[in-house]
Amino acid sequence: MLDWKIGDVNGDGVLDTVYLYGNVDGSPGIFADNITLVIRDGRSTKRTTVHFKNNAGYNARLFLGDFNKDSVPDIMVSIDTGGSGGYGIFYIYSFRNNSLHELFNVDDYNGKYAFQANFEDFYKVRVESPRLNVLFTIDISNKGHDYLSEYYNDNGLLKNPVQGGVLALGALYPIITNNKSYNFDLVALQRIIGPTNADTLGYVENLLTWKDTQLISNRLSLSIPSTN
Repeated sequence: MLDWKIGDVNGDGVLDTVYLYGNVDGSPGIFADNITLVIRDGRSTKRTTVHFKNNAGYNARLFLGDFNKDSVPDIMVSIDTGGSGGYGIFYIYSFRNNSLHELFNVDDYNGKYAFQANFEDFYKVRVESPRLNVLFTIDISNKGHDYLSEYYNDNGLLKNPVQGGVLALGALYPIITNNKSYNFDLVALQRIIGPTNADTLGYVENLLTWKDTQLISNRLSLSIPSTN
């Protein structure tokens, strides 16, 4: 057992137990595969098992909170993939009335929120998504001479085309943005890099809020690290 939580996830007024199981070679904090979600109905003791497409990683954990505004806690599964990319695996399920419904899928998210990052003349990086019709521009003129001279001539023009990247979803944080309710929104983070993975230029931040039948982007923005 990797993690467990107690909450009334089916909304019948009786506490249920939610488990994460997986195969581990060593302590549970180490890598696990075949990670599986099991929901035990507190009233009937019936168990429901949920399998994931992406079911291997580190630090598998559970969070219970109401994301779809139906006053019943939903089930959030988070798994770290490890490695230098820092990717995350995330699923969110509603189990109201003992009916499993997927609210969030990491693969669907990564497919929808895909971005390109390209260096431009005069020390700019263009971060864009034609599908979403959004554009951000990062000013990298403060990166220092050694960094900039690798890609730019003295007149600020690129020596050659330079491509960066926006990585897949790396973090997904439940937050409460309305103190008058106990509903959770989500903040999704994707790291923006230069030509190398170690070159972090900023983050795409997406505030996701439930509306009608799905999580929608309530605010899509870009953040950059501070400099001296």
